[in-house]
Amino acid sequence: MDKVEILVICRHEGILQTIIRLVNANPDWNATGASADDEAIAEFAARPFKLVLLGSGIEKESEDRLCTAFRARDPEIIIVQHYGGGSGLLAAEIYQALN
Repeated sequence: MDKVEILVICRHEGILQTIIRLVNANPDWNATGASADDEAIAEFAARPFKLVLLGSGIEKESEDRLCTAFRARDPEIIIVQHYGGGSGLLAAEIYQALN
């Protein structure tokens, strides 16, 4: 079974690295991180993702731009907002979005 590819976007580098580490702790998931809009859009264009996880610090204008770009490329993309709450909440949010 292939791993579920997850694109994580977060403005705070330390938090981004923590989210990536927590996501990658699940052997069925593979996280790729981006902290800037253009970087996230380029990553999304480079390969297929099943889920996009929007972390902290993303302004409404950027969120709208990102969601529009991702849905234009893949109308079925799952987009989840994650604002913290620990690894248990993060995993629950991902499981819920995927099912």
